[in-house]
Amino acid sequence: MDKKLVLAIVLVSLGLGTSFCDKPVWGFYGHRLINRMSVFTLPPELVGFYKNNIEYMTEHAVDPDKRRYATKHEGVRHYIDIDKWDKIPFPNVPRDFEEAIIKHCQIRFISGTDSLYFDKSITADSVILSTPHFGGVRLAIGYPVFVKYWKKVVKPMYYEDEWRLSGYDLDELFNTSYFQQNKVDVLIEDHFSEHGIVPYHLEATLGKLTRAFESKDKTAILRISAEFGHYISDAHVPLHTTSNYNGQLTDQVGIHAFWESRIPELFAEREYDFFVGKADYIENPREYIWNIIIKAHGYLDSVLLVEKRLSKSFDLDQQYCFDERLGKTLRIQCPEYAAAYTAAMGSMVEDQMRASIHAVGSMIFTAWVNAGQPEIENITEYVEVKEEPIVPDARIQAKARAHDN
Repeated sequence: MDKKLVLAIVLVSLGLGTSFCDKPVWGFYGHRLINRMSVFTLPPELVGFYKNNIEYMTEHAVDPDKRRYATKHEGVRHYIDIDKWDKIPFPNVPRDFEEAIIKHCQIRFISGTDSLYFDKSITADSVILSTPHFGGVRLAIGYPVFVKYWKKVVKPMYYEDEWRLSGYDLDELFNTSYFQQNKVDVLIEDHFSEHGIVPYHLEATLGKLTRAFESKDKTAILRISAEFGHYISDAHVPLHTTSNYNGQLTDQVGIHAFWESRIPELFAEREYDFFVGKADYIENPREYIWNIIIKAHGYLDSVLLVEKRLSKSFDLDQQYCFDERLGKTLRIQCPEYAAAYTAAMGSMVEDQMRASIHAVGSMIFTAWVNAGQPEIENITEYVEVKEEPIVPDARIQAKARAHDN
């Protein structure tokens, strides 16, 4: 059967062949399509299970977007402002999540009504905390020891509002009596996560999916797989790897949805080839994930510069048109302008969507192999997943990034 005909059937089954949701961020269209097509990359041992539950994989590809307005911890899982920390290939960004937080955190010590910050120095061998206040103190410990302590004591507090360490624990760690004698408590402030954690969340989610396969928990396998696909796809979007995420720093506001929603909406159905071959086993998931980020960020200059140059050759009324969607009139890029933009970028958007499909399949396959390739019983069974209501929080929605709205 012709590939384009097969794709058209898939799009119709998605309800995407003739309409498009007005939600940016690969669009609901893109996430659903990527998850759905990833199922066909899986090996025979898995494809039957996922095909029989393909509607769940498709519809719940967008759950993480819905949850961004329900918890403050969700939004940062979709991106990383990697250019805030370093340049390609980002050698100064720790690949270990806890070490990244350690490097960029601030450590505040409190004594009575006084609150000050330690000066923090980190090398490959040691962590040094010092301050001239309270009579002066300089504390040093081996870096591997500090990281081990952090993962045991601080890591479990990640989702708490306050990361407070007792003076007793710190005296024991640094082999001192300073903290208890001076009645000092310590607060740790995470200044890394707020700039995005998507590569770290991908690695953590791979572990969760592996454990779900190990326990043969079909409900968890489906739920985690569908959401995993969303985060993997987000990591392939160049504008999910930069602090200039919506062109707001270069007078290109709106470019985010233009690149990842408008262009696929117009051209994916009739021009893109989403048959990407079989999923691969990933030997080194951390390296694989970071290569996704590096490749996506490598496209960023073209994404921005091409549109900036193109906008100078089109009048404003040629760039933007009005469209009726869900009973609303929206200002959106004209098809002719979008065609010129995608032509100038070449196959970039298609390539990244194809890469997303293959990566979703490969990550699921890898989790299954790492779990020991368990046989999924009743492979043709439709799995009923109990849905938890997602309740938006207006306070969180008010702080959402511009392109999320």
